Amino acid sequence: MKIGILTSGGDCPGLNAVIRAIVRKSDQMGFESIGIKNGWKGIFDESYEKLDLNNVAGIVNKGGTILGTSRFSPFEKKKGKDILLHKIAREKFDAIIAIGGDGSMHIAQIAFEAGLNVVGVPKTIDNDISGTDYTFGFDTAVGIATEAIDRLHTTAESHHRIMILEVMGRHAGWIALYSGIAGGADAVLIPEFKTRVSDVLKILNSRYKRGKAVFNYCNCRRNKVR
Repeated sequence: MKIGILTSGGDCPGLNAVIRAIVRKSDQMGFESIGIKNGWKGIFDESYEKLDLNNVAGIVNKGGTILGTSRFSPFEKKKGKDILLHKIAREKFDAIIAIGGDGSMHIAQIAFEAGLNVVGVPKTIDNDISGTDYTFGFDTAVGIATEAIDRLHTTAESHHRIMILEVMGRHAGWIALYSGIAGGADAVLIPEFKTRVSDVLKILNSRYKRGKAVFNYCNCRRNKVR
């Protein structure tokens, strides 16, 4: 079999580890692995790289992706579906392995419905892809956010200030929730629940009365605060 491998959407830790695992397994099975450069756009540009054990050696600990990435969607282009099918057929790919987040999986689903053999590998630091417990990239994001909270605690205590930390997550509050609990935040605001300012103030006043530095933690880019 001839397998095409691509990474699309935002990058995150673990992408290269997945690429390496696919290539190593393909080698064991006697399959040919072809890297598609810069996501789905690489198919349109016919930008490919043959992958073997040599060029995936030593990449497991590297961040980003050796294949490059983009947010290109073939189905948003004029006659994009026909171009995609034609180029994949000409290259004689038996299957495409698409590594990406919510948007990338949506493209992969449309490609599958168009008749392509597509395997989706869910990745997103937000942990917001339906049908998954944990997506790779999430654990690293939580670890970094928790470390940031630990650092802010000392500054809050030194200056007797309220500290607010906003993290990524888009419509999902998983990073805020996990790191907030791990870091000992006094309040965690997440997009899934509406929060009243009065409720946050009760927590802050309670901390103030105990004579402690006050720390407030928040992921509220799209959180509706009343």
